[in-house]
Amino acid sequence: MRVAQPLSLTPEQGTTLTRWSRGRSTPARLVLRAKIVLRAAEGMMNKDIARELNTDVNTVGRWRGRFAEQGLGGIEKDAPRGGRRPTMRARLTPRIVRKTTQEKPAGATHWSVRTLAKALRIDKSMVQRVWAAHGLRPHLTRTFKVSNDPRFVEKLVDIVGLYLNPPQNALVLCADEKSQIQALDRTQPGLPLWPGRCATLTHDYKRNGTTTLFAAIELAQGRLIGTCMSRHRHQEWISFLKLIDKQTPAGLDLHVIADNYATHKHPRVKKWLARHKRFHLHFTPTSSSWLNLIERWFRNLTDQCIRRGAFGGVPELVETIMNYIDAHNKNPKAMVWTAKAEAILEKVRRARATLDNLQST
Repeated sequence: MRVAQPLSLTPEQGTTLTRWSRGRSTPARLVLRAKIVLRAAEGMMNKDIARELNTDVNTVGRWRGRFAEQGLGGIEKDAPRGGRRPTMRARLTPRIVRKTTQEKPAGATHWSVRTLAKALRIDKSMVQRVWAAHGLRPHLTRTFKVSNDPRFVEKLVDIVGLYLNPPQNALVLCADEKSQIQALDRTQPGLPLWPGRCATLTHDYKRNGTTTLFAAIELAQGRLIGTCMSRHRHQEWISFLKLIDKQTPAGLDLHVIADNYATHKHPRVKKWLARHKRFHLHFTPTSSSWLNLIERWFRNLTDQCIRRGAFGGVPELVETIMNYIDAHNKNPKAMVWTAKAEAILEKVRRARATLDNLQST
């Protein structure tokens, strides 16, 4: 009678296998293999593992044996398959990659599968396979912006220091305006969500006015202070600072992180701050809105409350926003920042070096 090979794991192997078995983005086949090996290392028999994981005994035995022979690499990669080597693809791959990355089609900004296949006089499935193998996706781009603020390092270190080591007897708040929120109404009623069918919205809409949300989130507890106003001048910013002053404990200093919008630095704002000594404003570097944590909350507000809504007018929109704020404050969660200033600065240095190389060529 055949007996399954006993397995023993090093701490590193155990950690890696556990991560694979729980990873949400890990391929399903690798999740299954990791679970097989972990259970085999616990001394379970192949038939019991197969029963628990809803697979067959031969599959369990195959990956158990592969791990015993080759370790993690034996289950991470699929075994090479038989058959003829794709000689044509091997010959065309350099041309496809070079043309995709170094040339542009006439009258367009990027290649599609069909336009490149036509230019090279090959089948589009060949282009698809080569692009998939090399991770090429010409139709996608990622936006970026490297700040040119001459005081970038100083401001970054200041704000990250507040996030990681907040001062004693003080509150740290991230504040900003979300301006020009439109009260959009759909021209026709949409269909609700139904099994097998997603919800629908008309592509066109009616504009029913706008509002501006002033919001500040307190990091330690996640409580939000917010109000909507029709405009976003320095007068409204001062009114919002007064609201913050009213809704926070009087004995605490307030460190408010904001962007470089001109109304935040208006002379009347500075005079008001000079009379209210517990307020300390910290400005993010230019082109660095990602450094202000209120932007994360604004994203959630847009995704969960505004984008798919239909509003007959501004009052209805304002009521919806304020209800969302009330619901948030019933179960607030602390905002946590983990990135250290040194790590961020290293990424910025690499980005600037790459830009300098592109500009010099």
